[in-house]
Amino acid sequence: MRTKRRRLPSNQMRVEDSLAAKKRLIEKELERVLSRDDSSLFRVMRYAVLPGGKRFRPLLLLSSGACFKAAPRHLVPFACAIELIHNYSLVHDDLPSMDNDDFRRGKPTCHRAFGEDLAILAGDGLLTLAFEVMAGAAVPADALGRKQESLRTISRSAGIDGLIGGQVLDITLRPKELTMPKIDELIRKKTGALISAAVEVGAIMGGGRPAERRAVLDYGRNIGLAFQVRDDILDSRRRKKTGVPDRPDYVTFAGEKKAGQRLEGLVRRAIDSLGRFSSRAEELSWLALSLLEPEQEMGRA
Repeated sequence: MRTKRRRLPSNQMRVEDSLAAKKRLIEKELERVLSRDDSSLFRVMRYAVLPGGKRFRPLLLLSSGACFKAAPRHLVPFACAIELIHNYSLVHDDLPSMDNDDFRRGKPTCHRAFGEDLAILAGDGLLTLAFEVMAGAAVPADALGRKQESLRTISRSAGIDGLIGGQVLDITLRPKELTMPKIDELIRKKTGALISAAVEVGAIMGGGRPAERRAVLDYGRNIGLAFQVRDDILDSRRRKKTGVPDRPDYVTFAGEKKAGQRLEGLVRRAIDSLGRFSSRAEELSWLALSLLEPEQEMGRA
């Protein structure tokens, strides 16, 4: 987990500055769409989303689109929609009927701060708002087909074949039923599907060729697995400090050492899949390598 970051092929500060600018763009648009009114529901929705998180998924989408020279203004609605969907899933994941968590990103979870009823509705509001934002994305006439495909891709990743399906596995599989293939399936759906969709939509909106889209999607699948393996390692370390019992995950089955080795392997394969893009994929490479940084630098989703 403390593996020294490999140097990027060009100026690292330029890459970091570019990603910081993209994050500011995302934050500004999230602030705009969540400030439609000052109702109690929107206050809870803003609490769940603003400020918070690394914006890892929307940054993946914008960085993927940059590989194909897609205009940021055509990508931002989809990037923000994915972040709204991600945060809705966290609000619901924290509920007493799910993981029953009291804190998220260093502050009380939504149901602790506002009550379970408003937390459920705020999650519902974030999910439906995401589709409103995507449907309203202004794109050129010749990109309407790509917009429709992007909507379909994100819908699938958030639904029963992706995020929701993974959550069902998470709450219904008993410990004795869990195997490594089942854990990988859970990760691919619950965490990996939305991450893969982010990089795939960047390629779709950028008009990537089939081979280019396959390469980007291979990157996304490896990063999706790597992201959760990393989270499992961090969760295992936190459990050791707090004495909370282990839960079945990648570290429970493989141990922290092997989990760390797999994390590095997944990041390496993700970066290798970007070879055809050369310097165009520097931001995607940086985001992959960031998963090898210490906990204090990356934090939790």
